[in-house]
Amino acid sequence: MSFAENLKKLPGISHLAAVNLLDKDENLVATIENKPGKSGSLTLYAALAAKHGSINVAAAQEGLELFAEHTADARAHPGSHPNVDRLFDVINSGQALAVKLIPV
Repeated sequence: MSFAENLKKLPGISHLAAVNLLDKDENLVATIENKPGKSGSLTLYAALAAKHGSINVAAAQEGLELFAEHTADARAHPGSHPNVDRLFDVINSGQALAVKLIPV
């Protein structure tokens, strides 16, 4: 399935302005905003956090599957998909990211 097809199966994000991703020391690692070009990543990260409680290794592995064609492109072109690259980092480091939902 494609990323677009996978997104259709995930809960909506109209209630979210963004998600903040925090490291183990609660430092802000990244913010994914609800705006064009980022809403798909926001949808995916919010769904993974709801299911797994954080972006841990299991969530990151599932996320790479759901990112579908973007995962392959991120492997071929590191840096071109930072929200996919972040999942690779979680898997490689074993360090989970906490997710803080920012409502509209």
